[in-house]
Amino acid sequence: MKLDSKAMRHLTAEDWRVLTAVEIGSKNHEVVPTPLIESIAKLRGGAGRVRHSISALAKVGLIARLKEARYDGYRLTYGGLDYLALHAYASQRAVYSVGSRVGVGKESDILLVADEAGVQHILKVHRLGRISFRTVKANRDYLRRRQGGSWMYLSRLAAEREYAFMRVLKEEGFLVPEPLAQSRHTILMSLVDAFPLRQISSVPDPASLYAELIGLILRLARHGLIHGDFNEFNILIKEEPVPSDSEPQEQQKSQPSTKGKGKEVERPPPPSPSDDPQTAPETETETETEPKIKVTPVLIDFPQMVSMDHVNAEMYFDRDVACVKRFFERRFHFVSTQPGPFFRDAKKSVGKNGARRLDAAVEASGFSKKALKDLEAALREQQAARGPEGEQDLAAASDDEYSNNEEDEDDDEAEEEEEEEEEEEEEEEEEEEQDESGGEEDNGESGRGVYDKRSEEEKETQIDGHSKLNMSKLAIGEST
Repeated sequence: MKLDSKAMRHLTAEDWRVLTAVEIGSKNHEVVPTPLIESIAKLRGGAGRVRHSISALAKVGLIARLKEARYDGYRLTYGGLDYLALHAYASQRAVYSVGSRVGVGKESDILLVADEAGVQHILKVHRLGRISFRTVKANRDYLRRRQGGSWMYLSRLAAEREYAFMRVLKEEGFLVPEPLAQSRHTILMSLVDAFPLRQISSVPDPASLYAELIGLILRLARHGLIHGDFNEFNILIKEEPVPSDSEPQEQQKSQPSTKGKGKEVERPPPPSPSDDPQTAPETETETETEPKIKVTPVLIDFPQMVSMDHVNAEMYFDRDVACVKRFFERRFHFVSTQPGPFFRDAKKSVGKNGARRLDAAVEASGFSKKALKDLEAALREQQAARGPEGEQDLAAASDDEYSNNEEDEDDDEAEEEEEEEEEEEEEEEEEEEQDESGGEEDNGESGRGVYDKRSEEEKETQIDGHSKLNMSKLAIGEST
């Protein structure tokens, strides 16, 4: 879904209190009862004022009412969670305006934002469960087994874990975006002027870049970490021009000195431009049009990082190395003559030369083992939903997959609705068979507890249909 911040300027302080009450109630209820919302919000106007705010929030799609539910209640949508995160950033004066979406990942959206000074930053919005519509029933069963679990809860865990990793990696001098703030399922980070490696068609020295990436994998291993998704989609290439002033200085240093013992060497005078006026300008233009460029890799996307002590650490490590080798062979036709690196050698280097164990640092930061277990299970569900064919398609995808293509999103939503309709028909057939076998008459009570999922998707589709923003102001009112 797309993030449209236009409605933020029209929300009052009471609306924000009610929206926060729905979020608090969502911790224990998928559908928060209306009386519980009233008791948590505690507005001066009483139940009437709460219901007025509920109507305003539902009108813009921040909360949704489920039809044919057993009780009167509302659930928090991803749009409402986005607004709560933006409201927190606006209160901290970290975000003043929201721009267009600059990238779409498998489980996240990348937005361009700016602060009050006009400095642009990147807002990463985690949206786990985006590709789960291909295995809807399996994911619903998985959510039923989890107590109080939802994709919003898992998205918040992913954001918290990634923010913790970005902080410790930045402190150790790794080239990663600077983490600025984190709220709910979002991360605010610095804007890096770079391109994804998947968009790079050629580099000056593939062998040097390959060695640098392999060295980055080994450096992470020394600090006790494995990236887990080290591929061309999560590596940015930053181009930096090499200053040309260093070459004349090195030449002057390498020339012998004329002072001291020995004969004085007569240096020939430099050729004057008048001798050959046609060739002189050409040589100057050639040197100007061929500046030296240095490419520097910047690492992104960290929620799936694991420790070197993980039970599947060797598999993750070998997969990262294989991804780099496969991409360089396919794109740059470069094959390394050296085998490895191997996990057993990297395991021996953990903590050597005073390297700080960053996996222990993240665990000590408050990210509990239960939260880690929940997040790893969700990421495995996401990978299972993609499958091996999905990973190959993603690796060979063009840039259009990561552009703002509204037609593709509409197709995905239509396919999701078809999947849900087929599943509802199967459930209705099963209920009819059970009624016929039991000899009981259908009085309409069997479908009372099942909400209309198709109407829920239509509401989210209406939210997605808003027009594209061009740095629209949040304009939070004085009342907030």
